[in-house]
Amino acid sequence: MPAKKRQNDPETGKKNKKEKRGELAVINSDLRDESVQKGMRDAWQRKESNIHLDCEPFPHCQITHFLQSKIFVESLQAELLQLNFNSKSNDLYKFQQSDDLRERKEHHISQIRSVIFGEFRVWLSEVLQVDLEATVDISCAKYEHTDVLLCHDDELEGRRVAFILYLVPPWEVKDGGTLDLFSTDEHCQPVSVVKSLLPCWNSLVFFEVSPVSFHQVESLLFEWVNEMYLDPCYQARVQQEFEESSEICLPSFLQEEKLRQVRSALQLSEIQWERKGPPNKRCYGCVDMQSVPSCVQECWELLSSESFFILLSNLTGLRLHYLCGDEDESENEDGKSETENGDGEGNTQASASTTDAGASSTEKKDKGPPTCVGELRRWTHGDYTLLHDSVKREYALDLQLHMGCAGWKSEFGGFTSYIAHDEDEELLTVYPKDNSLALVYRDKDTLKFIKHINNSSSSQLSSQNTTAFYDFSFNYYE
Repeated sequence: MPAKKRQNDPETGKKNKKEKRGELAVINSDLRDESVQKGMRDAWQRKESNIHLDCEPFPHCQITHFLQSKIFVESLQAELLQLNFNSKSNDLYKFQQSDDLRERKEHHISQIRSVIFGEFRVWLSEVLQVDLEATVDISCAKYEHTDVLLCHDDELEGRRVAFILYLVPPWEVKDGGTLDLFSTDEHCQPVSVVKSLLPCWNSLVFFEVSPVSFHQVESLLFEWVNEMYLDPCYQARVQQEFEESSEICLPSFLQEEKLRQVRSALQLSEIQWERKGPPNKRCYGCVDMQSVPSCVQECWELLSSESFFILLSNLTGLRLHYLCGDEDESENEDGKSETENGDGEGNTQASASTTDAGASSTEKKDKGPPTCVGELRRWTHGDYTLLHDSVKREYALDLQLHMGCAGWKSEFGGFTSYIAHDEDEELLTVYPKDNSLALVYRDKDTLKFIKHINNSSSSQLSSQNTTAFYDFSFNYYE
């Protein structure tokens, strides 16, 4: 938004110097009220006791309408969106960040920097009764779909207070991006999210940095995945079991509400399913992703997102993301296919581009974007896949997420059978289980097929008022 037009002084006819560079940044006048400051100061000091007025799980504060002028806030947002943003990505976060704002010359950016470095810093120092240095780190972060900032405490040498000024459109919990605050145990380790702050236009959140100030910016993972699979201790247990057998089945993987949404959406008549062939290799339905409702699209994006690559790496110990595992670990010698999965089926490729954070002295070399291929498939009476010579054999992690198959029996068929190349011996069988995530790591000598679904399945499917069950099928490559 353009700066306010300067007016001539009515007495001198000269330009009014006070309006030379547009409107000034002014924080809400309520913050200067002595009674407000005293109340804030008293509440903050109580953090040493068991009484924390709005300070659980650690002392924090959210100020709505932080800047007094709506026009100024809109102009500030417009200036910030014109900046160059750099991709930041590692095991902890993925988002876009501007360069340091301390040297920017734009009017509104200069104004907000002046207020934060000056009046707001003095106000914070008085309220918290903490001597704050004039040094303030300030930048602008932009979070997009699937971006994330995982659990951390913000403790850096010399840092006393962290703050966030939100410049977001009207926001709802379903949009994600909440600031999640963690409780801690007796060892000052994070336990679980006990409070979530919703981003709000022109609101500022600050908290005193401490060994217990653990927080995160919510991503699709937290919205979709059962929270027990996001717990680091539970991930370690899953990884140990997977490393012993190269396969695992994770029940109740999606949160129930999300599962119901996707399961119902998949039965809509407007979704377009293409029959995959030829019959001497495969026969099943594959979705046209352009025809699916938004919740199905979101589930697909979740399974092909960078944050999910990292989650799978933590659950399996495989180096599916270049920021996970040993930097010196060698690539497998057989290469990676980006056009076919182990069934030789035609798949949709999904890849997520990444960039190093750039500021760390222990940066890991970018091995290229993580890659997966996948399909959303529909299975009904008469469907199957067969073994055939055109399958490209390679190392990969297979993922199957089944839906709509409650009560499925092995005699119906429809299960995935893994066998050794040129042998009839069955190595592993994965049966369809509703909302169960099956993970199998296979080598280049392991093949798989889907057993023909026979007519006995019809009664089971009809009892659930459907004629098919579904699976998201993905292959991930190290």
